[in-house]
Amino acid sequence: MKTLIYFQNADTISHSGIGRAMKHQLIACKQAGVEPIIDKNAEYDIAHINTYFGKSHRVLKHCKKKGIPVIVHGHSTYEDFRNSFRLWKVMEPTFDRQLKYMYSRADMIIAPTPYARDLIKGYGYCQNVIAISNGIELNAYKRNEEAIAKFREKFGLAKDEKFVMGVGFPFERKGLIDFIEVARSLPDIKFIWFGALARILTSTKILKAIKRKPSNVIMAGYCEGDLIKGAYHEAVCLFFPSYEETEGIVVLEALATHCPLLIRDIGVYKPWLSDGINCHMAKDNQGFIANLKRLIEEGEDQKILEQGYKVAEDRDLSKVGEELKKAYQSLLSKNK
Repeated sequence: MKTLIYFQNADTISHSGIGRAMKHQLIACKQAGVEPIIDKNAEYDIAHINTYFGKSHRVLKHCKKKGIPVIVHGHSTYEDFRNSFRLWKVMEPTFDRQLKYMYSRADMIIAPTPYARDLIKGYGYCQNVIAISNGIELNAYKRNEEAIAKFREKFGLAKDEKFVMGVGFPFERKGLIDFIEVARSLPDIKFIWFGALARILTSTKILKAIKRKPSNVIMAGYCEGDLIKGAYHEAVCLFFPSYEETEGIVVLEALATHCPLLIRDIGVYKPWLSDGINCHMAKDNQGFIANLKRLIEEGEDQKILEQGYKVAEDRDLSKVGEELKKAYQSLLSKNK
């Protein structure tokens, strides 16, 4: 079975969550014995399209003309587009049209969580919507002492110095403003945010918040590979106060590295994450501060870390690959 794994302008999205999902899909397919095709001009049995604009439209039209079944991946929702880039309100009508065009013509939509699946089903464009995690490559997140040492050296952190980390594009939606304000209340602890966005795309609110941040907040920019993995293994926790996600690959990365996880109590995490069982949740900054103080002073309960790791294990790419293969086979069978 040959499957086109299509991402428009793959190089430009490589640093995003969708970019990591691309790598994960290719690995997962290979592990499941599905031959992934990345050349849209090659021959393939089924198309799995992950982007929504011009070139993606042409791939979809080509498939419909040739009778090739099409899966559109539900990485995006109307809800998670809001409060992201500068001028998102201006771009929203165009984004909405593109999403409707792709979702309404899909033979199947794969969403990364039950929450995202239900949102997309609710749009009414396609009722064949299933949930399959973006997954995590567990073996790539094993503890690496050399990576940890390089991370601490780069950011001038003493061997036992505690710090809190956050990861994501500097969007309002990602909760960066709350991250900064919580850090202001804990001036003796360094807070490091990993993630970058071109200034022209960054909202005025975010630019002002960064300009006024306290000295214990470090905006680390984009970091990849062993450097950020070293951070996960050493952080007091991943503090990720995002207001809206379709899954949150950074959450899976934290769980895979046994990094304590503090997140906002929002719908996307139900039912796979539970406060006090495999992570910690809060609804506001006061709750975040209380959780962080306890984690800084007492550390994390090992049982919570192990339960969190089990969540990551369930989403290992070997299992995701089998789920994708099953979805592809199901669609091909219906198409025949």
